[in-house]
Amino acid sequence: MNPKDIKKPVEQELKTFETFFKQSLKSRVPLLQKITQYIVKRKGKQMRPLFVLLTAKMLGEITEKSYRAASLIELLHTATLVHDDVVDDAYQRRGFFSINALWKNKIAVLVGDFLLSRTLLLSVENRELDQLEVVSNAVKEMSEGELLQIEKTRGLNFSEDIYFEIIRQKTASLIHACCKSGAISVGATKEVVNKLGEFGTAVGIAFQIKDDLFDFGSDTKIGKPTGIDIKEKKLTLPLIYALNTAEKKVRKEIVRKIKKHNTKPKKVKEVIDFVWQSGGVEYAKKRMLEFRDTALAILQEFPQNDARNSLEELVNYSISREK
Repeated sequence: MNPKDIKKPVEQELKTFETFFKQSLKSRVPLLQKITQYIVKRKGKQMRPLFVLLTAKMLGEITEKSYRAASLIELLHTATLVHDDVVDDAYQRRGFFSINALWKNKIAVLVGDFLLSRTLLLSVENRELDQLEVVSNAVKEMSEGELLQIEKTRGLNFSEDIYFEIIRQKTASLIHACCKSGAISVGATKEVVNKLGEFGTAVGIAFQIKDDLFDFGSDTKIGKPTGIDIKEKKLTLPLIYALNTAEKKVRKEIVRKIKKHNTKPKKVKEVIDFVWQSGGVEYAKKRMLEFRDTALAILQEFPQNDARNSLEELVNYSISREK
């Protein structure tokens, strides 16, 4: 199923959400208005609002609270992307120029701050402190995950446990927040809210492992391996498994190539070949499918309807997408 079909149960609601989101970006400052209009124009696949709205619709009727919840998450996500581009010195995102490329770092940081403040105010103004708690936790987790990755990448020696902790915080915490927010917005019990948080975490981890696999050209449709993570000295699951199962001498040699020769295409290819030969790609696929199965098993606990079917398809899309 393609993303358009997945959206069907909430097609109209996504349009209403867009109005809410645009409204939440409004400012009296002309420069800020210009930048936020640019942000709205270059939005992606709406994955996060989709998780919020489908979760809400699976459990009940979508309300104004659901649209606010989706806006909160999207504001937070956009703020983190704007700040990430500054941190990474990135001048493009999804084929568009980044905010810092067009308006420089100082303005980009301030725009990120504005978006975060709108997130907080949207919750406070509507006395939705439970939603504020979910979103604030996501910000904390994502920041900690980034810093943990920076700290551990330096030594190129972190374990699988640390890897899963990093991706749980960096990637899965936001999907976790989406599903919890959607459930809270329709008055779900604490037990249901937490259960759907677990669902979001499992999907988020599977999603990130899929991203890891792109580095190694894991699917015939993807074509050439990218090797981007190796060039950036990031330790991903296929590589961690390969290093942990290698003989000490081989491991030392591979680590040296990543540290000293990560910009040389020939050496990057040697690392990629080593990972394939060591079974790293197969192992990562196996773990990805385990997390997918966990997510799908949680959904089985809820009544079947169009929204649940779409959530199931969204889980499968997360691990079968081609980019």
